[in-house]
Amino acid sequence: MLTSLVLLVHVLLLQARPMQWNQEENAGPARHRPFITRTLEIKPAPTVAAAPAPVRPPAARVAAVPSQKKIAPALDIQVQAIESVATPVAETSVASDTPAPAPASELTTVEAASGPGAGATTALTIPGSVRLKYAMTGRSKGLDYSAWAELDWLQDGQSYDAKMVVSALFLGSRTMTSSGRITADGLAPTRFSDKSRSERAAHFQADLGKISFSANTPDAPWLKGAQDRVSVFVQLTSLLAGDPAKYPVGSTVSLYTAGPSSADTWTFTVEAEEKLNLPAGEVSTVKLTRKPQRDYDQTIEVWFAPTLAYLPVRNRITQHNGDFVDQQLRGTEKP
Repeated sequence: MLTSLVLLVHVLLLQARPMQWNQEENAGPARHRPFITRTLEIKPAPTVAAAPAPVRPPAARVAAVPSQKKIAPALDIQVQAIESVATPVAETSVASDTPAPAPASELTTVEAASGPGAGATTALTIPGSVRLKYAMTGRSKGLDYSAWAELDWLQDGQSYDAKMVVSALFLGSRTMTSSGRITADGLAPTRFSDKSRSERAAHFQADLGKISFSANTPDAPWLKGAQDRVSVFVQLTSLLAGDPAKYPVGSTVSLYTAGPSSADTWTFTVEAEEKLNLPAGEVSTVKLTRKPQRDYDQTIEVWFAPTLAYLPVRNRITQHNGDFVDQQLRGTEKP
C-alpha cells in the first residue's frame, strides 16, 4: 500500500513539470529565425603616398637686442636734440677735425687795382672750398634757443656758390644762398636769396647798374665790389688773407652790401686780436665789428682765424631789441 502511494506521487510530479514548460513555450507563437549569412567584399584601401613631413627650416638666429628704455615723449627728445647741438663734440678738436690752411693750389689769389694812383692794388686770397659747421645759440622774442648752422663754400677759381643753413627746433629753418663770379675785385654776386617761410631774392645786374629785388621794393644802385649778406663774410676773409698787414687795429673796411630788399654800406672796424675757446678748440682770431649807423641797425661781430686761412670761426649778430644769434665753429669738412 505504501509502495503504491509513492509511485502515485512520482507520476503526478512527472506530469506537472511538462505543463510548466509548455506554458512558457506557449506564451507566443514559436518564431523560427532563419540564419542569414552576408558576404562582405573588403577591398583594400587605395594606397596613397604619404605626404612627406614638412621639413622645418632651421630656426633663424636672432641677434640679441639689448633692452631699451622707454621712449621719452616727443618734447623731451626735441629738447635733448636742441641741447646736443650746443654741446661740444668730444672728438672735435682743432688738431683733428679743423683743417689746416688750404694748400696754395686750393686758394685763389687775385690783385685788383684800387684808388686813383697807378699801381695801387688790393690783394685778395679766396679760400678753397670748405664746409664750416657751427654750434649756434640765440634769443628771439625773449625765447632762448640752441641750433646748428652750416656754411657750404664752393669755388673753382672762376665762379662760386655759398649756402648758409640755420635750423632750430620750434623756430624752423632759414637758408641764405649766394652765387656769382670770382673777379679781380674778389667776389661778384649775381644772385642772393633768403628763404624761411617764403623766399626773397636780390639780383645783381652789373650791366644795368642796378640791384633788383623780388620783394617789390625799389631797385638799389649796383656798385663795384658790391656784396650780399653771405658773400660779405667770405670777401672779408679774402681781403684779410690777401694782405693782413693792410688791416691794423683801428683800420676800417667798407663793403656795399645787399639784403633781400635793400642795400647799404657796411663798415667794419678792426679790433685787437682775441683768443677764443670754441667748440672746435682754442684758436687765435682777428675781430671785426660793424656798429649800428642808425636806429634799428644790427651790431655785427665777426672773428677770423689767421691759422685757418682767415675763415670766420665765430659771428654774432645783435638786434636793436637785444635779440641775437651767436655762431661758433665746431668743425669743418670737405663739402
